[in-house]
Amino acid sequence: MSGAPGMPVAGIRPAPRRPDGSAADLVLRNAKVFTGDPARPRARALAVKDGRILALCDDEHELAGLVGPATRVVDALGRRVVPGLNDSHLHVIRGGLNYVLELRWDGVRSLRQALAMLREQAGRTPRGQWIRVVGGWTAEQFAERRMPTVAELNAAAPDTPVFVLHLYQSALMNRAAVRAAGYTRDTPDPLGGQIVRGRDGEPTGVLLAAPGALLLYSTLAKAPALDEAGRRTSTRHFLRELNRFGLTSALDAAGGFQNFPDDYATVVDLARAGELSLRIAYYLFPQTAGQELADLRRWTATVRPGDGDEWLRLAGAGENLTWAAADFENFAQPRPTLPDGYEAEFEQAVRLLTEHGWDFRLHATYDETVRRDLAVFEKLAAEGLFPGGGRWLFDHAETVSDHSLDRIAALGGAVSVQNRMSFQGTVFLDRYGAEATARTPPVRAMLERGLTVAAGTDATRVSSYNPWVALHWLVTGRTVGGTALYPAANLLEREEALGLYTRGGARLTGEEDVKGILREGFYADLAVLSQDYFTVPDAAIPDIESVLTVVGGRIVHAEAEYAGLDEVLPPVAPAWSPVARFGGYAGSGPRQAEAMAEAVAESERHRRWRAARGEGGVPGPAPDPVDPCFAH
Repeated sequence: MSGAPGMPVAGIRPAPRRPDGSAADLVLRNAKVFTGDPARPRARALAVKDGRILALCDDEHELAGLVGPATRVVDALGRRVVPGLNDSHLHVIRGGLNYVLELRWDGVRSLRQALAMLREQAGRTPRGQWIRVVGGWTAEQFAERRMPTVAELNAAAPDTPVFVLHLYQSALMNRAAVRAAGYTRDTPDPLGGQIVRGRDGEPTGVLLAAPGALLLYSTLAKAPALDEAGRRTSTRHFLRELNRFGLTSALDAAGGFQNFPDDYATVVDLARAGELSLRIAYYLFPQTAGQELADLRRWTATVRPGDGDEWLRLAGAGENLTWAAADFENFAQPRPTLPDGYEAEFEQAVRLLTEHGWDFRLHATYDETVRRDLAVFEKLAAEGLFPGGGRWLFDHAETVSDHSLDRIAALGGAVSVQNRMSFQGTVFLDRYGAEATARTPPVRAMLERGLTVAAGTDATRVSSYNPWVALHWLVTGRTVGGTALYPAANLLEREEALGLYTRGGARLTGEEDVKGILREGFYADLAVLSQDYFTVPDAAIPDIESVLTVVGGRIVHAEAEYAGLDEVLPPVAPAWSPVARFGGYAGSGPRQAEAMAEAVAESERHRRWRAARGEGGVPGPAPDPVDPCFAH
């Protein structure tokens, strides 16, 4: 590689400096390129100029004339190359603001290891801060096949507040977190939530979504937040973590506790500085019940979809337009019944957006919700107002019926599906049975109707942000614990599934003419994979990572033989951050495995060091963090 000794580049020699400036900025050779372009599905090499694909070829010597003295030539070493992945439903802005404060259990294979991480982090977390495990895991992924207990949290961290979010269902808090949150026997249960209490009336540390998750999220919001400098650093490291898996774009679906414009300021600042490493199309989500229409009117009067550039742009409104129209997805609880008459306000919101040409997306888990929303759209369509030239889609749609799919298709809608069933599928199966589970959601039926379908994760508070876990679910129909959910008729071929993660997302934002495939003139967004997605065993798909991720011609992530070629990030801060110690997703990458092993090995050293300093609240030596009730 030019400028990087030790990489083989035989066969391509730099040409003399080209006065017309036509030399490529980057050449990738010796690759198994899957372009995603039906007109040219494969190539062996490609060239990049000014952030776009300049050329693709089967004989890399054809690119020799594009190599100048300043061209960086990268040897893919025969690895698989795919278009950059695009998560069509990711809470990337909110996730970035808190990433460095979170202990991620994503991909951790045993509860024993998870509790060891928790105990080690308790020895490093300063007084006044919380340890927070916020989504991305489920009990089914652990060898023990169970959640931790409150007793185990108390033993691992007796004095440091610990908050552990489990899906949309519940949260666990140790004694210190209950105190820090201010919960007492006199604290009333909020609407849709339950603070579980013992015989004495005191909170036990268990919070339940019954069925809404507002209690869980409002409790998490009590934890200390980062200042603006910290949010900036945190977001950059979260984007790098996403780049690690080959993600080059994401649609930010907004969400609760994400206010516009305040909570968008960090990504706006990074975009202005040219420091985003992921393309983000974002949506606006009214935050306060009763004020939704006022928010939408203000936004339609001041901003427009498309505002921004190729790195950061406004996509539209959603995933909620009005709170009353949103169902909940806690499959451990019965399906909620939405209030009568929500359609009147919902119709006003849709009418307003349609009149202004705004795109929008709608959270709808159950077919009952989809049917009621569609009735509103059909009423507006009869008036000649819908869809009015804007793009619109349903998110999730786990139980959508064939009849509703026909209605969506007739109205020109699309669907964004997420692998929430990877984490919640067993709970759904237990409640509704195998027949209902077999089409949650019916992705094959969506594609057969010609609908635009895109894939994503809905990370970070339920599913993991690792897109290969989602691709594994689309291909195999299995949960992270291996439970089979779907018959063969509802599974996708690997190429089809990848298309949902590349072209699908681009279509939702009207960018299919610039990204989603590798073609001359398209964005140079691509990933060189650690394993060949098209040939590895099914069980190995979640372990795939990118060893080299390129966004707009920039190398934004580099591992293995390419380590050091990516852009330098500021150190993770604060120094006690769980990410600084453990990293993010506990995958199979060499750096990740090394960091995890080192962290666990030094747990006792950290504890003794703090104890020697005379610090209070240091955990005592407790070699086994597992609740004895579950010991074997």
